[in-house]
Amino acid sequence: MARFSLIPREHKFFEDFIAMASEIRVGARVLDEMLSEQPPAWHRADDLKDIEHKCDHLTHEILKRLNLTFVTPLDREDIYVLARALDDVMDAIDAAGGYLRLYKVMSDRPGARELSAIIVQSTEEIHRGMQQLEKRDGVMKSVVEINRLENEADQLHSASIGRLFEQETNALEVIKWKEILNLLEEATDRCEDVANVLESVVVKYA
Repeated sequence: MARFSLIPREHKFFEDFIAMASEIRVGARVLDEMLSEQPPAWHRADDLKDIEHKCDHLTHEILKRLNLTFVTPLDREDIYVLARALDDVMDAIDAAGGYLRLYKVMSDRPGARELSAIIVQSTEEIHRGMQQLEKRDGVMKSVVEINRLENEADQLHSASIGRLFEQETNALEVIKWKEILNLLEEATDRCEDVANVLESVVVKYA
């Protein structure tokens, strides 16, 4: 006899998480492309802002559906926290790109491209984890890799700030690049936040 539920679970949350992760992954690539040009491609900050707006919209839709859904596939708190954590990643990426344009930086600094590459890798793992979330199969592999990447970013960030103060004699450039490097590192922190939520969900439903 076929099993059915009078109150079906709403599984579109998983689709929305994947959609958000896809947008974030694109945003990370745009930021990396910004930094690949000399001077950085300031106009790409507009592309980042558009992506950030898309993520805001997706977050709003997830939270609206959460309020209207009786039976959810994950705990309500987990859905809420995960949606916010994903949105925070894109906010950090957008902020980094925005400051590149605001400060009109003309040349790259050691560590910036390396940090942006880590952001790209981390968002790839976030996307992979979201694709696996519904079945909870393989999520922890992405969680471990995101944590490893964040540790690598921490070390790279510290070394980059040290070089900045040792090598840059223009105080204004120091202020600009310290802020940008901090924002790049913050993006990796926000990726780790997503990984922590994913780990919590996997453990809870194991």
